[in-house]
Amino acid sequence: MENLKETNNLIADYYTQHYDELLAFVCKHSLSQDTSEDIVQNVFLKILSIGKMITAITLPSLVYTVARNLIYDYWRHLRYVEEYEHYLAWQGCQSNPVSVYSINEIGEILEKGIARLSDKHRHIYRETSAKPYLILYHSCF
Repeated sequence: MENLKETNNLIADYYTQHYDELLAFVCKHSLSQDTSEDIVQNVFLKILSIGKMITAITLPSLVYTVARNLIYDYWRHLRYVEEYEHYLAWQGCQSNPVSVYSINEIGEILEKGIARLSDKHRHIYRETSAKPYLILYHSCF
């Protein structure tokens, strides 16, 4: 139990001392400030959940390895999202009314979900979202 407490203190100290440095490293990979901050937070969450012995010697390399992997995961996810958006746009622009209806249906479901959010969360969503489903739908006509 004492070892876990020491490890958590070591991670907390490293976080306090090197947060800005790690944030700059993540931002350098063409990510927005918000996304970079999220990735940095996730780095330390993952490290806290590792459960293996972490020392002052291994922690810096572990932090940057996890950060690099999360950046790769982010870009990989973004690529799949873009591929799916192109697929939806291609399907929606076909003369098949079922495909267009599917895009409209997705938009309605998203709007219903957004309506259930609190005012603060709804505002945040609307500020950060480009609503690609509406852009795709309108670009077909």
